[in-house]
Amino acid sequence: MGYILLLLATLAWSFVGVLVKMASEMVDSSIISFARFFFGVLFLGLFLYMRDGKFKLSLGLKWIWIGALGKAVNYIFENIALMIGYSYGNLLVQPVQTVVLLVAAGLLFKEKVSARGWVAAAFCVAGVIVVGWNGTPLDELARGSGLTTLLFTLAGIGAAVHVLSQRMLLKKMENGNMNLSVFFASTLIVSAPLPFQSQEFIGPSTPWAWGALVLLGVITGLSFFWFAEAIKRVPFAVVAIVGNSTVLFMLLWSYLFFQEPMTVYLLAGTLIFLAGLLLLNFPMKRPQRKRSESVAVTD
Repeated sequence: MGYILLLLATLAWSFVGVLVKMASEMVDSSIISFARFFFGVLFLGLFLYMRDGKFKLSLGLKWIWIGALGKAVNYIFENIALMIGYSYGNLLVQPVQTVVLLVAAGLLFKEKVSARGWVAAAFCVAGVIVVGWNGTPLDELARGSGLTTLLFTLAGIGAAVHVLSQRMLLKKMENGNMNLSVFFASTLIVSAPLPFQSQEFIGPSTPWAWGALVLLGVITGLSFFWFAEAIKRVPFAVVAIVGNSTVLFMLLWSYLFFQEPMTVYLLAGTLIFLAGLLLLNFPMKRPQRKRSESVAVTD
């Protein structure tokens, strides 16, 4: 069951770019952000009620709102960038999130980051730079074609803030109700400016676009729960490999659904930051001590 949940979460995340592109043919990015949270809360709440017979919203904790703001920033900037860029562009979010989390571990939590961690961070940064550059002439980058990379970087920072909030909240709350509370608060945050900034329907209403909005909500509501349950049951080495394979699926779907170009720079940059992610997440075997040192002395 753990392997199935891990595969479901991985595949769900890989389809986000494609689904946002499909939904953007009908509504603007503000509506997409709202729908991702609204339907996410709906499906997660329904799941928790079917599982436990109840669910609990906790909105009085500061980390709920910090996490909600981070996730709102993540979705807002990610959706804008996906609308104006390629459907695979959100593959940049994960390496940016990783680097921010490493920096936060050292600065905020005073944790010692190993040399392997900093090398992994360097690989992630290098990969993001190569993907963001993608062979574009520097003068064209300076005129603004690097906007999507900036937007995905901001989305990655928001995602990292959300992960930090999860770390703090899991000490006090159960995983399902924690996510429900954070996503409900995120729904309130992204819905506040809708009456003032949303263009609402910008294209024809189609079943495909509505289906994409609903599926994005399912992914928001359940994928984090699936992943949290999977890592309890699956060897961490498998989690590291399968979880980080999301970016490869993103590239595959973008080519199959939209025939988006696959350049050598894109593939090279992806492989570079994938190496960094695997270096950071893949468990390393520690050398065994000599038998004379490992045998306990007893009376």
